[in-house]
Amino acid sequence: MDKKINLNIAILTISDSRTMDDDKSGNLLCDLVNGSNHHIYERNIVKDDIYEIRKVISSWIYNSDINVIISTGGTGVTGRDGTPEAVEVLFDKKIEGFGEIFRYLSFKKIKTSTIQSRAVAGVANSTYIFCLPGSPSACKDAWVDIIQYQLDSTNKPCNLVELMPRLKD
Repeated sequence: MDKKINLNIAILTISDSRTMDDDKSGNLLCDLVNGSNHHIYERNIVKDDIYEIRKVISSWIYNSDINVIISTGGTGVTGRDGTPEAVEVLFDKKIEGFGEIFRYLSFKKIKTSTIQSRAVAGVANSTYIFCLPGSPSACKDAWVDIIQYQLDSTNKPCNLVELMPRLKD
């Protein structure tokens, strides 16, 4: 039986109005991460500004103690939504399947409104990055239906954790 590897995960909320007290999506992600026996290494909230987002994500990518970054917010199509633009330029590789599967699962709940989501994922400097919409429901769906399995080193037939030693190859 494989031993489960616990990861250090950083959570970033992108919002012009949220605080730690009323950040429902960030709080939910922390609960879900902790419930999976991973560790919240750091948590932050930044304004919906591509340079602020990029600054925090870049510092976390540089920190070799952080294995995974999950952001919530800023993935829509309005003028202030800039998370994909802030983060995708940092990716060494984009994980195309994440956005595809997320929107597929979301379609079952919100039908064609899912096209408004620009949820993305990738890897940068051996750090996995998942950019989720700002709604608690979307964060829960992404974690429960996709991310928790890929961050579980015992998940078969394969998972992202088992690839971590080879990300720098």
